[in-house]
Amino acid sequence: MSTDTPTPRAAGPDTPTPDEVWNLLVHTVIDGRDTWRRAVAERVGMPFSRIRVLKRLDRGGPMTCKDLAHAAAMDAPATTVAVNELETRGLVVREIDPLNRRSKLVSITDAGRAAVANANTAPDPAPEQLQSFTAHELRALAVLLRRLTP
Repeated sequence: MSTDTPTPRAAGPDTPTPDEVWNLLVHTVIDGRDTWRRAVAERVGMPFSRIRVLKRLDRGGPMTCKDLAHAAAMDAPATTVAVNELETRGLVVREIDPLNRRSKLVSITDAGRAAVANANTAPDPAPEQLQSFTAHELRALAVLLRRLTP
């Protein structure tokens, strides 16, 4: 057995596995943000999937549609539809890739950056359950979550 392979933890009735904890964390964060996603979409005036595409371009720079689909966790046809709509709105542009003239790169425009900035102003308060944590509980949770951050 390799020393690089973590040893599975024994799970007891009070000891969740890392996978169980991860599932709880994912559920809390992803499912708990529906209200925020709707507020962002309403604020910017387009579906959240379009905003997600803009955010990926804003952070990652110009990308091919294939790379953008991967970055935004969308399939290729949905990405093409999103890019077409965003291009019509003047939020992205497609340009020939200077390194591969057969390919096009999608880039965010200044108007697209303004839409992302507007989306980022939507309030995103902590869930009610987290609001009720004590200062000690919040510090302990923050310490643990920081260990997950690269």
